[in-house]
This record gives sequence, C-alpha cells and structure tokens, in this order.
Amino acid sequence: MAGDNPSTETKNQEVNKNIQEVQTFEQNTELDSSQKVESNTELSEDNASVNRDIQSAEPTSQKEAYELLQTQLESTEFQLEEKESQYKRLGADFENFRKRTQKEKEDLNTQVKCSTIIELLPVIDNFERARSQIKPANDGEMAIHKSYQTVYKQMVDSLKRLGVSPMRPEGQEFDPNLHEAVMRETTEEYPEGTIIEELVRGYILGDRVLRHSMVKVATAPESTDAEAENQIDPET
Repeated sequence: MAGDNPSTETKNQEVNKNIQEVQTFEQNTELDSSQKVESNTELSEDNASVNRDIQSAEPTSQKEAYELLQTQLESTEFQLEEKESQYKRLGADFENFRKRTQKEKEDLNTQVKCSTIIELLPVIDNFERARSQIKPANDGEMAIHKSYQTVYKQMVDSLKRLGVSPMRPEGQEFDPNLHEAVMRETTEEYPEGTIIEELVRGYILGDRVLRHSMVKVATAPESTDAEAENQIDPET
C-alpha cells in the first residue's frame, strides 16, 4: 500500500493539472467569444453610423442638385427671353428698314416719272395750240392735221396710263396750291376769285402737282361815283 501511494498522488496531480488546463482553455474560449461579440457589436454600431451618415447626406446632395438645376433652368430661361427680345427687335428694325426702303424707292420712282413727264408737257402744249390754231384748207392739210393729232392722242393716252390728269379749273375758286393767276378781269358775271379761263393747262400726278394751271381770275368791279353818292347818308 505504501508503495502505491506515490503513484496515486502522481495521478491525482496529473488529473488536477488537466482540469486546470481545461478550465484555462474554457476561460480563454469564453474571453475570445466575448471579444468577438464586442467586436461584432462595435462593427455593427459603426455600420449603423455610416448608414445614418449616408442617409443624412443623400437628401442634402439631392437638394443641392435640385437647386443647381433650378438655377441653370432660370439662367436658360433668361437667356431665351433675351434672345427672343433681340429677335423681335431685329424683326421690327428690319420691317421698318424694309418699309422705309420701299417708300424711298417709290418716292424716287415718282420723282423720276414726274421729271420725265414735266419735260414732255411743252410738247403736249404745242400739239394743243396747233389743233386750235391750224385750220386745214384742203384734203392734204387735213391728212397732215389728222396724222399729228393721232400722235397727240397717243401721248395723252400714255400720260393717262401713267396716272397723269389735266386740271379743269374753269368755274372753280382760285387755289394758289393748284393755280397761278396771270390775269385778272373785272366782271359781274362771276363771283370774285372765280377762275374765268385757263390759259395754260395744269397737270397733276396723283396728289402731286406737275405744273400749276395758269388762269384768268374774276375780280369785283369798283363802285362808281353815283353808287358812292347813294351810299352817303341823306342827313349829311
């Protein structure tokens, strides 16, 4: 028995040692598990914080993007309004330029036409004088008379097509804008200021006077001495 005790003690020591090792291993295992749990917990908290930051940052970036797009839209609309305004101004300026150019062109054409017609009026006057003064005496003279009167008629018709019309002032009141008084005649047949006779024919083109009509104008007769005496008061 005495020889077996040392062996038993040795075994008990080994068993105790093994138990201690197992306990130490279990403790180490529990510590590692708790550290892992703490590490996982910290990691989850970090992820949650990051997610919160992302969630809080997304609305801010969307708002900034919306404000940026809104600013760009307003700038584009402003530029579009400016372009439209410039286009309208250019259109109005071009229309005014076109009208002004057209009017200047028409005025120039009218001036050229008037100048040309004025140069032809003395020819018309000569044809009219010939018609009123020449009296053909035979068939030959009548043939000549008819031939140049045909030319005269062609010229008058051409002037009518151009818009030229002669004045017919006889019996009208004298108008210095249309007529030129070269003679005056005292008469009781017409009221004073009435045109008695046209001496040189006047012509108009539209509302333009190509040549004033030279006319004879009626004037009132002067009162005689007898009439003056009758107008005196008898009491005087």
